[in-house]
Amino acid sequence: MSRKNAGGTPATVALTRAGIDFTLRPYEHDPRAESYGLEAAAALGVAPERVFKTLLADLDGQLVVGVVPVTGQLDLKALARALGGSRAAMADPAAAERATGYVVGGISPIGQRKRHRTVVDESALTHDRVLVSGGRRGLDIELAPADLLAVTDAVTARIGR
Repeated sequence: MSRKNAGGTPATVALTRAGIDFTLRPYEHDPRAESYGLEAAAALGVAPERVFKTLLADLDGQLVVGVVPVTGQLDLKALARALGGSRAAMADPAAAERATGYVVGGISPIGQRKRHRTVVDESALTHDRVLVSGGRRGLDIELAPADLLAVTDAVTARIGR
């Protein structure tokens, strides 16, 4: 599917409005899956290093976004350093859902209810195309890392471990 068959999530709407080329990658979501990202990689037949998860953190009282490969974890100290903050902690899932308009397991870094400062792990730049949540469980979006950075106004840093 191309951006003409956008699927109607806030993420696809934002990408279409920005004129960014993307591919929808739907898959059958299993509610029993332990890892949404690893489930997506397996279901879509792509290397897990190309699939990125979106995590929200509280950085000095403000929510920020970290986008890291599903094969690793978010390094909260590195996230804080990348954004010039002092202390980051994982955000409460309910707060993340309210702030983004998405449900946990389907939080996209794109098209969030409010724009949050975003850091994408620098490993994304080693791939021609990466996958991130399309805004619901069972839907990923494949796009160029440069386009992900542009549409989210993100910076890159080593925030994964």
